[in-house]
Amino acid sequence: MRYRRRWGRWTTRVCRLAMCLPGSLAAAPPAPQPTPDPRNIRHGTVIPDEGYCDQPYVVITRDGNWLCTLTTGRGVEGQPGQHVVATISADKGRTWSPLIDIEPADGPEASWVMPLVTPSSRVYVFYDYNGDRDTPVHMQTLGGARADMLGWYVYKFSDDNGRTWSPQRYRLPVRTTEIDRYNSFGGRIEMLWGIGKPIIAADTVILGFSKIGGYVINWSEGWFLVSDNILTEPDPARITWHMRPEGDIGVQPVLGPISEEQNLVPLGDGSLYTMYRTVEGHPCHAYSRDCARSWTLPAYAEYSPGGRRIKHPRACPRLWKTANGNYLFWFHNNGQKSYEGRNPAWITGGIEKQGRIHWSQPEILLYDPDPAARISYPDLIEQDGRYWITETQKTVARVHEIAPTLLTSLWNQGKVKQVTRRGLLVDAGSDRMAAGSIPLPRLPELREGQGLTIEAWLRFEDPPVDRVLLDARSAVGKGFVLKTAANRAVRIEFSDGRTGAFWDSDPLPTTRGRLHHVACIVDAGPRIIMFMVDGVLCDGGDTRPYGWGLFNPALVDVNPGAPMRIDGAAGVGLHRVRIYNRALRTSEVIGNNLAGEG
Repeated sequence: MRYRRRWGRWTTRVCRLAMCLPGSLAAAPPAPQPTPDPRNIRHGTVIPDEGYCDQPYVVITRDGNWLCTLTTGRGVEGQPGQHVVATISADKGRTWSPLIDIEPADGPEASWVMPLVTPSSRVYVFYDYNGDRDTPVHMQTLGGARADMLGWYVYKFSDDNGRTWSPQRYRLPVRTTEIDRYNSFGGRIEMLWGIGKPIIAADTVILGFSKIGGYVINWSEGWFLVSDNILTEPDPARITWHMRPEGDIGVQPVLGPISEEQNLVPLGDGSLYTMYRTVEGHPCHAYSRDCARSWTLPAYAEYSPGGRRIKHPRACPRLWKTANGNYLFWFHNNGQKSYEGRNPAWITGGIEKQGRIHWSQPEILLYDPDPAARISYPDLIEQDGRYWITETQKTVARVHEIAPTLLTSLWNQGKVKQVTRRGLLVDAGSDRMAAGSIPLPRLPELREGQGLTIEAWLRFEDPPVDRVLLDARSAVGKGFVLKTAANRAVRIEFSDGRTGAFWDSDPLPTTRGRLHHVACIVDAGPRIIMFMVDGVLCDGGDTRPYGWGLFNPALVDVNPGAPMRIDGAAGVGLHRVRIYNRALRTSEVIGNNLAGEG
């Protein structure tokens, strides 16, 4: 079955009978009509390629155009013929020029290109190059045939905004270290690659890359190349480079054998911050206060110092610093330890406080309707107050404009303390709920661009499992019910009378006598059910890799045609209920939580 993973544990069944109190439905505003969801990557504009495509990174050149560099080829990832190319857009990604070879397809494998624009408007590109022409034949004794991550690290340049490239390539001075001497080739061949783009910190350029110890990638370690004259030196042969950290071991690989795809941002105090992927279900981060010469002991990345760990599989963990001095982090918000789990892509906003980055609760940034799709290797473009994201699924790369309000809301979390009113269908306090039932206006169909949010303030003592809180089901089970679940969780169940879904929140805190704010967001674009508890998005904690679940695309109409029953159950005190005819953003739910119960 195609949709075999985490359909909110949906089942197709004859639904049990449920009693609904009689009552007339309130007059409701017309349900919003479905509109194309800009988060759906299939609505993006396509960047050209030859078949396989990876790491579409964009810089803005002196003429105002976008220059995108990428790795492409007519085969699949790692096959001979893989090479690096460029393409130019003069209309902010709507159309692109034919591909321009930086390296030809009939030469040695060239891969993982990263661009940099200097103040003189020269464009440099850095990439892997199999200059010794180690062929796949050499790899067969190791059970593989990929030669795209071994050889040299090199660079070329363009002085005409990417239209032509220097015939000569220049080799970066990657010194041999312990991981090379003990690699699968005994140090005869170096294996490495990089992701992202070099950064400019003061007058220094820094690019991150990963060395590989075990072919293909079963042991890896992070390093940085630093140049203090590339921004001013016109002769490429006279550019100086230093490999850091100092010593024989890279950024300390203390949390498992995989430490790779290091990318970094400069902080306001001159420090550096790096994030990289692992196979532990979390990304790692570290700080440097001496221009990458040394790093703090890496730790699992946290939303705030000493706080909850960020979850992320073995996928690209992409960092950016924006023009306003804030930060963004692309990740996948699940604790898988493999290459899976790359859909959807989530975004969190960072604020620097006393030399440390504090990350917001995340929002869904992009998704593919196919839950098995992998979205990765993004880039951020910022121009004229607008934002775009590029991404790839390996066979198609696209560019997407991102609403500035989405990013601003991430950076402003905690500052907005008011209840959002747009799409509010029901707002019932204790006095109105005392009647036992509330008329329920018509809910939107669960199609792309639609959704709903059910929000409750409640006092959660020690209720039994399956205690109903809100019941909006017809006699044949069509509609939804909010109830208690095991381990102090809240469960949502909803059904169209034939197909149903359910999902549980993370456990509610055990603080007795305290009001808790619980919001269930049903987002019909990515088909995701998620909970927020007291302003924190549930991520599954230590007990499950996912805090959110998927539901079946066949589940569309959950209107019960009956009032919503309020249950004044023992152990649970409902104080307010709100229902919206759309999926609220995480930031909006946080504002509702901070506004308080009233």
